[in-house]
Amino acid sequence: MLVRLTLICSGATPAMRNGSFPLDEALEPQSLALAATMTLRRADRVWTSPALRARQTAEAMGLKPSVEPLLAEQDFGRWAGKGFAEVQALDPNGVAAWLGDAEAAPHGGASLADVARRTASFLDDLIRTSGHTIAVTHASVIRAAIVHVLGAPLSACRRIDVEPLSVTDLRSDGHRWMLRSSGVPVAKPAKSDQLQGDGAQS
Repeated sequence: MLVRLTLICSGATPAMRNGSFPLDEALEPQSLALAATMTLRRADRVWTSPALRARQTAEAMGLKPSVEPLLAEQDFGRWAGKGFAEVQALDPNGVAAWLGDAEAAPHGGASLADVARRTASFLDDLIRTSGHTIAVTHASVIRAAIVHVLGAPLSACRRIDVEPLSVTDLRSDGHRWMLRSSGVPVAKPAKSDQLQGDGAQS
């Protein structure tokens, strides 16, 4: 049995471009335009995170997804929309706990471990489903999926860079997952006023 999962990182938002913890906000215009250049092979099912930016990314790509709560972004609670420097100044002990303990959620949202557990649950369920699945989600979920597949410690998440609109490809024989490729970016526009039309493929 062949199982394929294509994980697409949602496009960037203004808060993300400013280096802030993510808000549930609309995509920036450039990300929306770039998402429209991406072409994908046919999939048996398409899912998306509930977040607005993920749904907009999928729609811009011409996909018709179903919402899957397990693909949701990490909940950053009261830190959402604030820059790291601002949060560190307001809550230095909380930031230290968050960086040092995967179970810590000093912002009142979800911990990294929470994200890892639901991502593992998603992968464990999907491994029994043959065919190709496309999932539009977020960097936090994709990092958690990669460390789960590799059997790496959760702390390795902080060493994985996942760009907006990048593609990560996982494969399975129905028994175990394999990482086939990760971090493949969407094509960048050749000129500021003209977008390339060939896009990234998966």
